[in-house]
Amino acid sequence: MTTIQSLDPRITRASLPETATTEILSEHELFETFEVFHQAKTGARHIHVGSVHAPNAEMAYLFAKEQYGRRLTTTSLWVARTTDIFTSSEDAAFFTTATAPEKEYRNASIWKVREKIDHYKKEQTAE
Repeated sequence: MTTIQSLDPRITRASLPETATTEILSEHELFETFEVFHQAKTGARHIHVGSVHAPNAEMAYLFAKEQYGRRLTTTSLWVARTTDIFTSSEDAAFFTTATAPEKEYRNASIWKVREKIDHYKKEQTAE
């Protein structure tokens, strides 16, 4: 068996074989993938920030805290198994406004609430 000769001495010391082995890993050697969702402040929405590989949900949470919790301002983290998340691209037409133009009221950008609030505050301070 010949080993890989690398410029990196760590690779050479590892005595890795030149040909890849194709042995099947046991169930205990495989980790599940978990998706991590992060909340920056209380009341804010959770945002997907990445994935971690872990043997169970508790370890996934610990890995998520280490990977994403210490780098970002965090009030909450969620971890969910990737296999538990369901998505479908077949319903895309259902959610577009092109198929439901009469529902523009659902788009928050058409409401000019901020201007009304500012006008009300100006009236209150003038009195």
